[in-house]
Amino acid sequence: MSKLENILREITPLSPEDSFLVFDRIKASFDFPYHYHPEIEINFISKGKGYRRMIGDHTGEIGDIELVLVGPNLPHCWANHKCKTRKTHEITVQFNQDFFNQSLMDKNILKPISNLMKDSIRGILFSQETAEKLKDSFLNLSKMSSFESFIEIMKILNELAIAEDKTLLSSYSIELETFADNDKMKIVHDFVHKNFESKITLHDAASLINMSSVTFNRFIKKRTGKTFVNYLNEIRISYAARWLMEKNLTVFETAFEAGFNNIANFNKVFKSIKKTTPTEFKELFKGVKKIE
Repeated sequence: MSKLENILREITPLSPEDSFLVFDRIKASFDFPYHYHPEIEINFISKGKGYRRMIGDHTGEIGDIELVLVGPNLPHCWANHKCKTRKTHEITVQFNQDFFNQSLMDKNILKPISNLMKDSIRGILFSQETAEKLKDSFLNLSKMSSFESFIEIMKILNELAIAEDKTLLSSYSIELETFADNDKMKIVHDFVHKNFESKITLHDAASLINMSSVTFNRFIKKRTGKTFVNYLNEIRISYAARWLMEKNLTVFETAFEAGFNNIANFNKVFKSIKKTTPTEFKELFKGVKKIE
């Protein structure tokens, strides 16, 4: 089954002739279902404390101000959850994937924005400081001429690209990662994704690329920023989260399908990565899927 098969595909009003669209609205609630679209979008939300953010397999409660970049075909929505205000301000900027010509994106001056677009496939949450810094830019977008708005959006994207405090939201998945054919990391990556449901030891993985366990763990840490155990657990939890969203499996079944042989350990690792229990996660995504 396709990852997006049971999720609403939104048809946006952005036409091929449009460079971008800006939506500026006051909302009493967020009731649009979990959905995706091929366009990239920036979401700026103020006075939304208590809403729940759902990006890919990530969930989180938002603060007073929120700034997120959502990449193409990445499922997302914001749900009412604990929000009490009836006057949340949402500003959304949508643009097509070809907003930037590829040859232009290869220029050094736009490399930071090019990297930002690549990271957007997981969704990016920016700090409240960055959101506050760009607040006036977003508030003024709908008051500007089309050309002025274009220049302002370029400035916003540049600020987002160079912002230091940003968080990638959705888990890694096999669709999101690419490596050179001769990259040792590709060998490890492919092995883990094909065998994560089985027992994998540090020695097993290290022997694939002819390294000792100690050297291999250093190699993985340098490439991913994580120990091998944490890297393996994140991949297992990424699949588990997807199955909880898409399949009619119990938490117990999901744990063992994902390679955990201890339900208590699965619950502990899941909560440490997703900041919620598997049962709560399953409930959160129950009812937000919609058959197209």
